[in-house]
Amino acid sequence: MFTLNPKSTSPLVVQIVEGFRDLIQSGNLRPGSKAPSIRQFAHAHGVSVYTVVDAYDRLVALGYFVSRPHSGFFVRKREGVAPQAPGTVPAETANYNFDSMWYLRRVFEARALRMKPGCGWLPGNWLFEEGLRRSLRTLAAENVDLGGYGEPKGFAPLRQLVRDLLAEQEIAVSADQVLLTQGSSQAMDLVARRLVRPGDAVLVDDPGYPNLLFSLRFLGARLIGVPRTPAGYDLAALEALVLEHKPKVFFTQPRLQSPTGSVANLAHLHRVVQLAEQHQFTVVENDIYADLDPEPRPSLASLDQLQRVVYISSFSKTISPNIRVGFLAAPPDLLEDFAQLKMISGLTSSEFNERLAYGALVDGRWRKHLRSLRERLAQAHQRVAQQLENLGFELFCEPKAGMFLWTRHPDIANATELAYKAAEQDILLGPGHLFAPDLQPSPWFRFNVAFTEEPQVLAFLKAQSKG
Repeated sequence: MFTLNPKSTSPLVVQIVEGFRDLIQSGNLRPGSKAPSIRQFAHAHGVSVYTVVDAYDRLVALGYFVSRPHSGFFVRKREGVAPQAPGTVPAETANYNFDSMWYLRRVFEARALRMKPGCGWLPGNWLFEEGLRRSLRTLAAENVDLGGYGEPKGFAPLRQLVRDLLAEQEIAVSADQVLLTQGSSQAMDLVARRLVRPGDAVLVDDPGYPNLLFSLRFLGARLIGVPRTPAGYDLAALEALVLEHKPKVFFTQPRLQSPTGSVANLAHLHRVVQLAEQHQFTVVENDIYADLDPEPRPSLASLDQLQRVVYISSFSKTISPNIRVGFLAAPPDLLEDFAQLKMISGLTSSEFNERLAYGALVDGRWRKHLRSLRERLAQAHQRVAQQLENLGFELFCEPKAGMFLWTRHPDIANATELAYKAAEQDILLGPGHLFAPDLQPSPWFRFNVAFTEEPQVLAFLKAQSKG
């Protein structure tokens, strides 16, 4: 088949990916052919099972393999794929298919794993459960007529409340400029489908938000990673990338960013807005962690007032991820296009869920809940940061707010390999390659501070950090 060279400077995972890619592109492995099982390949080549799992996962992500439950991995039919130059790993282009649903299920929906330090949500008892129950009881008592599909832009009282909440952040919009969505993921999908065409250069945070990266790859965008720093962005790199690639859109998360937890400072926000105006690209601001921020901060939308910025947020992170209520605010013309796309793809969003969210938000205890949640997260940040540092982990930054810490350990070169070992111990980790625009191996991990303090998690990390 092909041979691996353990002495090569190229990681074994990359060698396996390139080996199979070359066999497929040369026609030696035909579409529909079954790949060796993970254990067969590992035994035959004398490599770790985790290395093969990592490589096969990447081949699925790149569109070369397809995984069939209980059957194994098969070569996937890839129509219209241009041959790649030898010795290169395919980049995200419009020329390959990306099985994003498979990847999302494989990594992010591993709810069977009991311990979840790598997940992207908060524990149920940290959320506004009682407020949601009160809202549900009120809704039941009102005997609301829930026939029909609801309003295309969403439940009007909630849109008006969003308008008022945005005004508190100094973002001036009318309720007609607010579109309710099924969580922030649908909002980002609508924006991406309206603004991005195959082959378009699109700026994204590096590391960035995995769900968005998957969606953009699926649309055929050319992902251009803008390096994150503890203060926000590498501005020199950003300016060079804008000049070189002439991007159409910049999708970014300035505040309490996933996965780094970093917050872009005011000077960085001003520069992003200036560059967008000078070079005529749209900025899509993902601000889903705004309610977790204890500090009142400007946003890109407040600086730009929705001239070139589309603003996205959600209530899923603080009320409940299951009710799936998000929103976007945009210039009027774009907002109408987004609303039309929403209707085409799924008609209206759930008025029942929007009424539930509205009831929780107007509950007199809502703001008290937010204050308590922010304090609880700040305390967890302090403890978890100290625990990880005691284990030898290096912190990218210490946001002391939000959900995440971005860390690496000098003795752990491949976070993905450790993530598969953790899964065998009933632990879900967040390996860094998931957040990379190019899906390359990474030593970084995303830790959710609300889930990292379990003794078994810390014991596992301690054992691994000792080599």
